Amino acid sequence: MLFAKKPLSSLLAEASDSEKGLKRTLGPWALVALGIGAIIGAGLFVRTAAAAGAHAGSAVTISFIIAAIGCALAGLCYAEFASMIPIAGSAYTYSYATMGEFIAWIIGWDLVLEYALGAATVAIGWSQYLNKLLEVVFGTSIPYEWSHSPFQVSEAGVSGIVNIPAMVILLLLTLLLIRGTQQSAVVNTVIVIVKVFIVILFICLGWQFINPANHTPYMIPSTAGTVNLSDGSVVDYSLFWNNGFAGVMTGAGIVFFAFIGFDAVSTAAQETKNPSKTMPFGILVSLAVCTVLYILFSHVLTGVAPYQDFLKSGSEASVAYAIDTYMPGYSWLSTLITIAILAGFSSVILVMLLGQTRVFYSMSNDGLVPKVFSALHPKHRTPYKSQWVFFVFVSLFAGFIPDHVVGNMTSIGTLFAFVLVCIGVIVMRKNNPDAPRSFKTPLVPFVPALGALVCLAMIVSLGKENWERLGVWLLIGLAIYFGYSVKNSKVRKAKS
Repeated sequence: MLFAKKPLSSLLAEASDSEKGLKRTLGPWALVALGIGAIIGAGLFVRTAAAAGAHAGSAVTISFIIAAIGCALAGLCYAEFASMIPIAGSAYTYSYATMGEFIAWIIGWDLVLEYALGAATVAIGWSQYLNKLLEVVFGTSIPYEWSHSPFQVSEAGVSGIVNIPAMVILLLLTLLLIRGTQQSAVVNTVIVIVKVFIVILFICLGWQFINPANHTPYMIPSTAGTVNLSDGSVVDYSLFWNNGFAGVMTGAGIVFFAFIGFDAVSTAAQETKNPSKTMPFGILVSLAVCTVLYILFSHVLTGVAPYQDFLKSGSEASVAYAIDTYMPGYSWLSTLITIAILAGFSSVILVMLLGQTRVFYSMSNDGLVPKVFSALHPKHRTPYKSQWVFFVFVSLFAGFIPDHVVGNMTSIGTLFAFVLVCIGVIVMRKNNPDAPRSFKTPLVPFVPALGALVCLAMIVSLGKENWERLGVWLLIGLAIYFGYSVKNSKVRKAKS
């Protein structure tokens, strides 16, 4: 019973029963905008500099290509599943149909790292950039103690109390999501247009300021020495994961955070019109658009400023720093970039909160988590109680915990989900070869197997510490599974 599978016929019946469930309002381009909205954000504006400064150097462009290959391979697998099983739940639902309840639970619990903690991390970044914008435009800022966690202390010795701006943006976006995904998608589309325009503007204007010397050598050599940081720590480029191709692989694991939005598209399957065709289109087009923008953006950024500067200046404000320092006369662009970052972070949080509640909506319908997570608003038909529960949960992290605590956990959780989705395609092709598939992953089992291997390689590059944190998180999940889910599982009850 531990690996009891949810029948494909049962999943398809749920998908067709849309009148009682979530409302289908999203078209193909709304899905593309949803994907781009989640993808272009913290990853592009923050993780690019972090990966380049500490590990990959100018070759962070190659890191993006490697991460994109892993995402593309996994994306093809997601597209097949999304066309076959067009209901909320994403990787959790796919795993339930292919590898059984226990694996599905692990994935569902693991996705909390991607969506909920990811939303908290981005909300903290949103707060930081709001302060930067207030300083530039109004010459003021929110007091340190009300925009930082209790575990943070300023250089002046002021201790944080609570990060109020991070909690406020979470509240506003939660209210928007409760109103409905159609309204949320409209707001998200406007945000996407603004930030994509500014990203393209930076690429076009920054190209003329590229210094070829900054791209030579392209990968960090082991003889690059060390960089002393303001907090007293040291980055040693002679270490294996800090130079050469190993550094590029570590960079790929870090910038992978920049791609996590495309799989959030699949969580909205039950709110999509004609999902069997729309879902593959939304997933693959949003991924393709963002990959091109990422490669061009990182090429310009590392060409404008030396990679070492991204450590010394602090990776948070790296883009604005590069413009202010190496692009004279374009300080106005720095302000626009800050606005784009705020808009980008907002849409990332929006999609992450959407994805999290839709995963738990499916888990609740299966009896694995309490019914509160599948209760729908009588008018808007959105899981409003779940939105409020996760608002509280995410706000506690955003308001009282520093962003570095969660670190690369979001990436590791997502990569782990991708590995199982890739494996799931192979299993489903073997167990249900005749099931209708309006989109088929090409070259099975080669493509999904390669996707799993690329994602595993990026997981390995993220280091033992993140594996240990993942282990602790999974142990907590297993306690909940054997304490609650096993007793309330609808699939188990049906088979008993």
